[in-house]
Amino acid sequence: MNAGRLRGLIRKESVQILRDPSALAIAFVLPLFLLLLFGYGVSLNAEHVPVGVVAEHPNPQTDPFVATLRRSRYFDVHTLPSPAAAQIAMARRQISSFVWLRSDFARQTLGSGPATIGVALNGVDANTARLVQGYLTQSWQIWLAQLQQEQGGALAFPVGLQTRIWFNPALRSRDYLVPGLIAVIMTLIGALLTALVVAREWERGTMEALMASPVTMAEILFGKLLPYFVLGMGGMALSVALAVFLFAVPLQGSVLVLAAVSALFLLVALGMGLLISSLARNQFVAGQIAIVVTFLPAFILSGFIFDIRSMPLPIRLITHVLPARYFVSSLQTLFLAGNVWAVVLPDIAALALMAAFFLGVTLWRSHKRLD
Repeated sequence: MNAGRLRGLIRKESVQILRDPSALAIAFVLPLFLLLLFGYGVSLNAEHVPVGVVAEHPNPQTDPFVATLRRSRYFDVHTLPSPAAAQIAMARRQISSFVWLRSDFARQTLGSGPATIGVALNGVDANTARLVQGYLTQSWQIWLAQLQQEQGGALAFPVGLQTRIWFNPALRSRDYLVPGLIAVIMTLIGALLTALVVAREWERGTMEALMASPVTMAEILFGKLLPYFVLGMGGMALSVALAVFLFAVPLQGSVLVLAAVSALFLLVALGMGLLISSLARNQFVAGQIAIVVTFLPAFILSGFIFDIRSMPLPIRLITHVLPARYFVSSLQTLFLAGNVWAVVLPDIAALALMAAFFLGVTLWRSHKRLD
């Protein structure tokens, strides 16, 4: 490649970026919009869940337990007169579960036998049902501990359980989701930056002028790649700043390692966009291909929301060819756990291989002719 011609192509592409607001919008406005939308809209926590409480005979034994539920931020408690009324309310989606304190609850509590409660959960949303079940169990244990303390006794548990949560002590789903969101968003942005812009040049006929010039195909590709790489890294920096300062996600790892992993992934995404633009020279077609090939697999199969280990074996095998899988893994590790090289180095190696593959295939597929 000729250095002078390459500098001229980079300068030409940079001027075109500054004059074209769509590229700047893709790099900066789109990640800002998607992070705000998904960061505030997507949550794996269940809070303010409507829960019904049926206390057949309210008394000093049932009131503290109901008060424990009311103090929890996870529940919005609705008092119902009977189990039949609670079943009707659950069928109408007015409540997602209900707790049934039977008429002999006080006698069982004060007697020698164990007191039992009935819990009915709406299993339509299995994930929420499991969360509510865990929250109710936790509330029951809190009430039981308070009752034993008031009675001056000790909990009759042969084993004392002490739970320590690593990497995300507050159990905030946002700390887990936002790094994955960055990976999904940068997948889409990296592919769109090159796919749409190069396809637009084919539509406008400006690519023909480049073909008629003495520049080589490699110079054209690298002349387009480098300015959009800088633009994409700017969008990545904006996304990380939003994650740290707006969503308060801790960044435990090294910024330099994060930048290196992001640069490799951006090369992969830009290479995918260049390959798409070489196959589809229409902006609409290139945009549709970029969304279907990059954004949807990254959203569903990267481990961003759904655990890859719970997927069927054929799907798990497919995830190994998705670049977003490795970027999500590295981002979540760097943000929440730190520089865990046993995780980061294999991801870096996989991204480096994919970047070489996509850029190499794009260079091989690109020819300096109009057909």
